[in-house]
Amino acid sequence: MSILLFLVFFPLLSLGHILEGSEDSSCKNDGLVIHFPFRLRHQPKHCGYPGFELHCNNKKDTILELPSSVHLVVEKIDYVSQQIHLYDPEECIATKLPKLNLSQSNFRNDDDPTDLFNCSAPFSENYGYYLIPCLGSPGYQVHAVTSTSGLKFFSSGPCTKIHQYPYSDSTFGENKLQLSWSVPLCGNCESKGMDCGFKDGTKLLETHCFNRTMTHKGVVLGTALVCIIVFSLYKLYLTSRNERESRVRLEKFLDDYKAIRPTRYSYADIKKITDDFNEKLGEGSYGTVYKGRLSSEIYVAVKVLRDSKGKGEEFINEIGTIGRIHHVNVVRLVGFCADGFRRALIYEYLPNDSLERFILPVSSSPGSVSLISWNKLQHIALGTARGIEYLHQGCDQQILHFDIKPQNILLDHNLNPKICDFGLAKLCSKEKSAVTMTAARGTIGYIAPEVLSRNFGKVSHKSDIYSYGMLLLEMVGGSIKMDSKTNNHSKVNSSEWIYRHLEKGEELKIRIEEEGDGTIVRKLAIVGLWCIQWHPIDRPSIKEVTQMLEGDGSHLNLSPNPFMASNT
Repeated sequence: MSILLFLVFFPLLSLGHILEGSEDSSCKNDGLVIHFPFRLRHQPKHCGYPGFELHCNNKKDTILELPSSVHLVVEKIDYVSQQIHLYDPEECIATKLPKLNLSQSNFRNDDDPTDLFNCSAPFSENYGYYLIPCLGSPGYQVHAVTSTSGLKFFSSGPCTKIHQYPYSDSTFGENKLQLSWSVPLCGNCESKGMDCGFKDGTKLLETHCFNRTMTHKGVVLGTALVCIIVFSLYKLYLTSRNERESRVRLEKFLDDYKAIRPTRYSYADIKKITDDFNEKLGEGSYGTVYKGRLSSEIYVAVKVLRDSKGKGEEFINEIGTIGRIHHVNVVRLVGFCADGFRRALIYEYLPNDSLERFILPVSSSPGSVSLISWNKLQHIALGTARGIEYLHQGCDQQILHFDIKPQNILLDHNLNPKICDFGLAKLCSKEKSAVTMTAARGTIGYIAPEVLSRNFGKVSHKSDIYSYGMLLLEMVGGSIKMDSKTNNHSKVNSSEWIYRHLEKGEELKIRIEEEGDGTIVRKLAIVGLWCIQWHPIDRPSIKEVTQMLEGDGSHLNLSPNPFMASNT
């Protein structure tokens, strides 16, 4: 009886404390009112709309997490106009906006775009700009400019345009961001002094307005009473041994899906996931890839490896490297199968296949045209570089991929690139400048010279830079209309053709669909030529590559001829 009383009254005290207000007791909130469609992490899911979850950080600020891993403090929520006001607790929102992907959230931004300029001289007058001190460096200032007069002034001054972002200049200058939402549409309820919430008895995410006929205390007491009864019955229910075991199994299932490490599946699971290998996505020397499904909404790609001796090391490599990392530009390993001699790897499913599909040479088929714009190709090139930068610098240990090529750059539904296939990857310390290798690894046409012969230098992260450079040049070369007398459209021939034309100051004969396409192509080509320099020491680091791609390319100089050494 004493245990039962404890189970009844202790939850009453706890729930009374939690339900006394709609705020999280661990947040300071500063007068912030949180209710539907928002909810705090500790509250039941029906208290808020999906995608509107808030939580508290260690400084007790109320935080909204936006894709991809952008955490901003909530300053104010206007439920009538359906707007939320945010600011960066680290006081440099400019460094977070490039990572922000609102297309994957319920929020949108309606501001005019802002250009960022890096200037070598300070300005005393206000030409319609905001100074961003946190992005500056000794001798340089970064300014956010939106006004027409400001853009004209900075474009003609001692400044270089860094990038354009779809946010107002005040966002950068005041360190604040204002977003709005259209779903759920609760502003009408709020303006009438009514509450908004989910409709009863429906599984759809439908909302409606309802009158505030009960006092706040009445709602709290009624909810607390229901929760007490449910909680008490639930605690008593869990006392049986069988139900405790069931709970353990449930917790293990949830932990497997939340864990960073991939989940291990049996071969029977693999057959069930792929519907008995019903839909084949592709096939190669490594094995066959099938489309699978973990649930009604989660699709995966299952790579079933062939039963060969050479796959053992690659299988361990793949799990040991990609299984421990997570980045927006690296494909996610969901799970694996090591059931006797049967081996398989389970990845997130990416519907747009690989980059190879979009960069076939124009001459490969009569009348063929590219399915992708140069702006999108530039986006893919930059995303791939950021993925490599994460592998080289963002992990506890440096990860060298050794097989960067178009076939290993997968594209999601928005054509965002993700690096895959880590079978040849190698882990090494960040402090080591060179890597010991017993045999060459990679794909012919993308392998760096030093991987084939140590006479050209030491194998290091610069070997991935070479492969990435060949990938960039293949992106450009796929759209080149080669001279009629040039019969061989090989990687080397097209890359050398690109260098000769740039060296003479001639325009590359490529398809031009939009203004600025020529500038993008020239930038991709020059960066690619820098990356394939014969000696590793002459190649840029991946961080320098990323910076070159983020700029407008106007200050890029043509590299030394990378084909001279190959002919000597």
